[in-house]
Amino acid sequence: MSEGLVIDSVVKVFAHSSGAVRAVDHVSLNIHPNEFFTLLGPSGCGKTTLLRMIAGLESVDDGKILLDGEDIAPLPPHRRPVNTVFQSYALFPHMTVADNIAFGLRMQDKPESDIKRAVAEALSLVRMEGMAERKPAQLSGGQQQRVALARALVNRPKILLLDESLSALDYKLRKEMQVELKRLQRDTGITFIFVTHDQDEALSMSDRIAVMDSGKVAQLGTPQDVYHHPATRFVAGFIGICNFVKPSTLGLDGVNDVGFRPEDASFASGMLKGMVRTMGTLSHITYRGAITHYLVQLDSGEMVTIAGEEPRNLKITDRVTLDIAPDRIIRCAA
Repeated sequence: MSEGLVIDSVVKVFAHSSGAVRAVDHVSLNIHPNEFFTLLGPSGCGKTTLLRMIAGLESVDDGKILLDGEDIAPLPPHRRPVNTVFQSYALFPHMTVADNIAFGLRMQDKPESDIKRAVAEALSLVRMEGMAERKPAQLSGGQQQRVALARALVNRPKILLLDESLSALDYKLRKEMQVELKRLQRDTGITFIFVTHDQDEALSMSDRIAVMDSGKVAQLGTPQDVYHHPATRFVAGFIGICNFVKPSTLGLDGVNDVGFRPEDASFASGMLKGMVRTMGTLSHITYRGAITHYLVQLDSGEMVTIAGEEPRNLKITDRVTLDIAPDRIIRCAA
């Protein structure tokens, strides 16, 4: 039975002119078989370094990386049952689509009949049938992305690593490829480990997310967990918009940070029992299609953003009353 990937207190330190930098600081994770797992965080948080350690492209200074119980940290990249899709795709420009996909199989001296069959299956998997003889320059960005995925999946690795692999695409195509990546992961049953700084990508595709900050895992959980129940102020602020206010602004006791998501507050039209209520003045309205954002200056002086459908007859400088359900108030550590 597959045990999945176990990252056991791994450390990576880089030398720097100002001293040693601990890029990955005793990170431990259990990534389940057949899981779409995302490493999410800002630039410099250690997520790509950790991915490269799994791939074998960076050495492990301390700790272990176990795949189905075997420590793969000492193994060179080519001996690990892991493939990587990079941001640049790294396709060979002089080769056809079919030859790009077949490259790794030919390096393993597989029979040509097996290669031909595997390439056809990979092309079908990424919905690129009929494009086998094209060169990369003849493909769109989305098609190049699919070829890179087919090349990585053709020999059925146990784990597929994706390093910011959608960031080069335009917004519409990126949204389409998010759906395609999740479909591919589900259809193949391969564990995907996806690195991104884009919270929307992480929330829309992942089974679980590890939010990283300064080389450590700030929180591990489902998309719903990290969005609605952030463990720290960093997680709450990095994933989506969070309105942080003083507890006293919401009539609450305590010294920890409190906040709420823009969509979890509503403009009050009457007395609703059990709601947390606060008041302020509408200072700005931003129309965003189906959702409108409202900037409100509370009587405490704090600025908050509210998201929702546009109420009738609401205009800048109007006095407004906000209601927030108590169970939607975020309480987290500093």
